[in-house]
Amino acid sequence: MFVELHLLQHFAPSNLNRDDTGAPKDCYFGGVRRARISSQCIKRAIRTYVQQANLLDVRERAVRTKRLIGEIAARLAQNGKDESEADRVARVLLQGVGIQPMSDQPEKTEYLLFIGEDQIAKLVDIVERYWDTLRQIDPASGEDEQKSGRPKKKKKEAKAALPETISSEVKTVLNAPSAAVDLALFGRMIADVPDGRVDAASQVAHAISTHQVSVEFDYFTAVDDLLPQEKTGADMIGTVEFNSACYYRYANVDIEQLVKNLGGDIDLARKGLAAFLTAAVHAVPTGKQNSFAAHNPPAFVATVVREHGLWSLANAFVQPVRANEQRDLVQESIRALDQYWAKLTGLYGSDGLRALYVATHEPEHVQAMRRLNEEHQNTMVPTVRDLIERTIASALDNKLGGS
Repeated sequence: MFVELHLLQHFAPSNLNRDDTGAPKDCYFGGVRRARISSQCIKRAIRTYVQQANLLDVRERAVRTKRLIGEIAARLAQNGKDESEADRVARVLLQGVGIQPMSDQPEKTEYLLFIGEDQIAKLVDIVERYWDTLRQIDPASGEDEQKSGRPKKKKKEAKAALPETISSEVKTVLNAPSAAVDLALFGRMIADVPDGRVDAASQVAHAISTHQVSVEFDYFTAVDDLLPQEKTGADMIGTVEFNSACYYRYANVDIEQLVKNLGGDIDLARKGLAAFLTAAVHAVPTGKQNSFAAHNPPAFVATVVREHGLWSLANAFVQPVRANEQRDLVQESIRALDQYWAKLTGLYGSDGLRALYVATHEPEHVQAMRRLNEEHQNTMVPTVRDLIERTIASALDNKLGGS
């Protein structure tokens, strides 16, 4: 079972997601330049919104960090351990399973680790139970590795130094399902602990504008408040690139994979799906928001519950949308999406489609998506909350027998 999410969201002038030059990200699609917001940016906004809105408990979330060593040490210090010694012991523990600290910044791991809060707590517990043993092991030094020129050998030695019993427990923690919903949704790969891989239950597409865009420039100046009255001029000048666009956004969730990643906990999967859908609708990237304040919610939200196959509706906008005297850019985008849905269902049918729900403040521009097929009516719902509740009921309660 899959849940798909389709959104149309028009942002006022903004620079929500910029490239290495500071310009809003873009791409070519349908032969013209489009505004773009990267998948990574959207997922970061979703995770941040879930945290800020308390949609999930702390133990049901994950952190992505290079500072796991320090986090373990800090928790051990809170439990009465010496923090400097705790830091050393934490390094020993992680090095014992192949996760190395940076040579020049030993308080950080070599790469970002995406790890559940419940997994961190279990690693702290392992350290406390094997504290005396771990204290006797010297952590491999990144500086020594550089001098010796044999980092692989040092890595093997660090693994060999950790008793198999402890190593096995650490790997069990990393390999076992976590209660962290965002980890279950977005997945993880740990190069040094391959069995700790988590296959993502969700896919999030780059958002692209439904129409052609061009970048504009804001020329700004800043004046010194204490500038003498007899003097004029700015003390700072600069430019900021921005655009304004109506974006088509698409994401999906594999329900079976989500439940599997959460260790078969259907109730948590239900809560996690609700958090994901809620955050995906409401979360807005933070880029340059202090300068633009582009807090514009979606005008159109649709969910599809299907048993197999996935449809992104991005090709509804291969022909760039244009506003006209009768309809604005958002209304024309809704019409284009609706008409493309009609083409796909006409060509492929509705087999495997379990449910369709649409919430929009422009319902008069929705025709084909008003019903899924002859047996399923009333796809239009009054609020986003209703849409999310009905989507979860169709995807989880009916399919998996949740309470």
